[in-house]
Amino acid sequence: MHVLLGDSVDEIFPVQLPYWTGPQDCLHLLSFISIVDQDLAVVYSRLMPVPFREWLLERGFNFVEVPDEEYDSLGCNVLAVAPRKCVMLAGNPITKKRLEEAGAQVWTYEGNDISFKGTGGPTCLTRPIWRAG
Repeated sequence: MHVLLGDSVDEIFPVQLPYWTGPQDCLHLLSFISIVDQDLAVVYSRLMPVPFREWLLERGFNFVEVPDEEYDSLGCNVLAVAPRKCVMLAGNPITKKRLEEAGAQVWTYEGNDISFKGTGGPTCLTRPIWRAG
C-alpha cells in the first residue's frame, strides 16, 4: 500500500468492520464516523471497533456521539466543508446540538428524496478533490 501512496501518508491503520446487519448492507467506515476537524469526529460508538476507537482517542480526538435514535436518520453522516464547518441532514437535532457545543458551525438540508431513499447522506453526495486543512 505504501508503494501506491508514497510519502502522502504517514501511517495506515486497517479497521475491521462489524457484521452489523449482514453482507447485504453497505457498511463502511463512514457508516459510523465522520471527521469534522483534526481533533473532532462525529461517531456512532456502538459500531466502532474498539482498537480503532482507542487509536483515535490516543491521537487526541474528541467525539460527538450520535444517539441511537439518530443513527438510522444518517446523523453520523456529516460532511466537513472546512474545519468545524459542516453539513448534515435535518432531523438530527441532538447530534446537531452536540456539534455546535463542540464549536462547529452546522448547516442542514432536507434530504427526504435525495438522501433517505438511497441511504446516502452529505458525504455520499460529494466527490472531494481537495480539502483545506
